Amino acid sequence: MRPYPIARYIIPPIIGLWIKNITGLENLPKSEAFIIATNHSSYIEHLMIGSSVVPYLNKKIHTLAKKEHFNHFFEGLWHKYLAAIPIDRSKGKGAMKIAIDYLKKGKIILIYPEGTRSLTGKIQKGKTGIAKLALWAKVPIVPLGIIGTFEILPKGKKIPKMKRATLNFGKPTYFNKYYKKPITKKLLRNITDTIMKEIAKLSNQKYNF
Repeated sequence: MRPYPIARYIIPPIIGLWIKNITGLENLPKSEAFIIATNHSSYIEHLMIGSSVVPYLNKKIHTLAKKEHFNHFFEGLWHKYLAAIPIDRSKGKGAMKIAIDYLKKGKIILIYPEGTRSLTGKIQKGKTGIAKLALWAKVPIVPLGIIGTFEILPKGKKIPKMKRATLNFGKPTYFNKYYKKPITKKLLRNITDTIMKEIAKLSNQKYNF
């Protein structure tokens, strides 16, 4: 069954007006669950990622996003067509459990490791929740570097400018060697920083944390 025909055939061509180039889609695993981890500067990134990945894999994306996003116009439009897991910051563990369950069922999860949009367009320090999720669910992480969305629709703006962004998908990173080791704060930080450095490289930035 095709996931949400309206999103597949109507939204991608419209959102494509704001996309200059997409590279690395072939890196996305086709037969296993995985996490997409990307830098975050704009609401419009949800639309761009979904419009790129859903038609390519013919699978839905489940987005981990704070519940306040659901009241935003673009978010409301997007979440009608793609599944989302709203995060209540006071009850974050519930969303993580749902995400783990989805991943174990072979689904795709999208996460912004920085936790919030950048106010400058520069990459921020990644939170270790993504490392916990990858280890608990035993799935790879695909890093994604996005360039140009801050110039299109930064925080505080409601109308996107007619500029174009680039999406660069990296190769999946596997963590099999850590599955039988104790999950320590140091391990979580090392995994998170490894992924964030890849995201930074793919978005033509430096990760200085």
